[in-house]
Amino acid sequence: MNHLKLTTLLSVFLVLGLTSCKNEEKKVAEKPAKKELPAERPNIIFMMSDDHAYQAISAYSDRLTQTPNIDRIADEGMLFTNASVTNSICAPSRATILTGKHTHIHGKVDNVFPFDESQTTFPQLLQEAGYQTAMFGKLHFGNNPKGIDEFKILPGQGQYYNPDFNTNDGKITVEGYVTDIIMDMTLDWLQNRRDEDKPFMLFSMQKAPHREWLPAPRHFKEFTKKSFKEPETLFDDYEGRGTAAKTAEMNLLEHMNWAGDSKVYPDIMKTLGIPDKSGWDLEAFDREVGRMNPEQRAVWDSVYRPMMEAFKTEYPNMDDTALMKWRYQRYMQDYLGCIASVDENVGRLLDYLEETGLDKNTIIVYTSDQGFYLGEHGWFDKRFVYDESFKTPLLIKWPNVITPGTTNTEMVQNLDFAQTILEAAQVKAPDDMQGESLIPLLLGNDAEWTRDAVYYHYYEYPGIHMVKRHYAIVTQEYKLIHFYYDVDEWELYDRKKDPQEMNNVINDPAYADTVVKLKKQLADLRAHYGDSSELDQKILRKYLEAKDNPDIETVPLH
Repeated sequence: MNHLKLTTLLSVFLVLGLTSCKNEEKKVAEKPAKKELPAERPNIIFMMSDDHAYQAISAYSDRLTQTPNIDRIADEGMLFTNASVTNSICAPSRATILTGKHTHIHGKVDNVFPFDESQTTFPQLLQEAGYQTAMFGKLHFGNNPKGIDEFKILPGQGQYYNPDFNTNDGKITVEGYVTDIIMDMTLDWLQNRRDEDKPFMLFSMQKAPHREWLPAPRHFKEFTKKSFKEPETLFDDYEGRGTAAKTAEMNLLEHMNWAGDSKVYPDIMKTLGIPDKSGWDLEAFDREVGRMNPEQRAVWDSVYRPMMEAFKTEYPNMDDTALMKWRYQRYMQDYLGCIASVDENVGRLLDYLEETGLDKNTIIVYTSDQGFYLGEHGWFDKRFVYDESFKTPLLIKWPNVITPGTTNTEMVQNLDFAQTILEAAQVKAPDDMQGESLIPLLLGNDAEWTRDAVYYHYYEYPGIHMVKRHYAIVTQEYKLIHFYYDVDEWELYDRKKDPQEMNNVINDPAYADTVVKLKKQLADLRAHYGDSSELDQKILRKYLEAKDNPDIETVPLH
């Protein structure tokens, strides 16, 4: 190679090297700076419904219904697709949200045992830090929520029609439909009693769509005429699962109440010879439908009585398949009719915030206290760590902080809400809280998120629905479950290959290494969260003793 060619080649390499350096410098310069929290403390509105399945929000799936107003929160904020609960049952989930701790720590492991009143809740900390606090709707445990300036709380499960409320000033009864009333109270507080000199923490917590599902009168005709697509697993025979799935009492045909749930009039049940299997079916109908005033009842009867008279005629010729299909449609008509009112009222709140400009510095959270079965596996209710009950909807909007239209797939839990809200409000979380703040995910600083697995534990057995005690570890790829007490069974599901969780692969040789790894991770998680076999047995003994004690109320509110 002559000198000229060598010089030319070196010049090319030098130019390429300089260009590369400039490109690297450009990449470094273009790398976005780490996003920080805004200096001004935000207002926070926490909306939660009861038993609102993520499958019944069209931001997740439009197979069943449309929820345009709830979807607005996702469109303008972040949708979490792997949000879950630590214990899929109402009161324990709510106690976990307020304390940021697992149920075995705050004491509310089920709907029987009391909440440990010595526990600190995040509203108390916000109140101490200068936030104005209010709560309207369903709390489900305790009549005097800690850290709340003003409250109007449904006693227990509450009623859909003309409900009672416990308030700072005693009990009141309000005429109307509960979903509308709770939002009326929410908006009234914002308009008339909000202190404009303070940031606020406002809870608007709906009873709907909890059992027994009663829509608002304006939705009777529309929804009772609708037909909904059946889930693929409606007639599941549980062949690929263990004892727990086979013995649970959540089947739409076998275990759902005829009067209270499907709204078959008691006189029609009597004519058809349909028994009250649960022992509280007829009472549930009388308690809920009987709560209506004459005007409300007249509208109800004008729609539901003809429908049930038609059923009376058809019933003698219906086999179990036809009855299952009928019961599924009845369930969806009422359940999704309740959701329609929830969505309308979410829209009322969002519109008010936008009209007043309050939305500019307000975090909006929409979630549920757990998921729910909408006929999947032939079931209703929750309790299992299987996805339909374990996963919960979570949508968060925070203008100028969350990038609109973002979807997040990380393993987040209701355990994380307390620390997230405290950090957003610039309040230090207590060291004994067990969650992980979602703030890095909301800011887009995903690399700071540390968790890749979550822990779950369900306790209320033997009890209503007979879902066996179990604990589990769940990652984005796998779910390992241990059912215990009267069985000792393990289940493993490949969440990527088997999203409907139809095949337990715990004994499949191809997953042997995965089982070993996950069992070790599960043991580590239990130790990390202060759970153990010894504690399992202690809680079990207390539960069994309580069930035999006539002085302790042991029947959960259904």
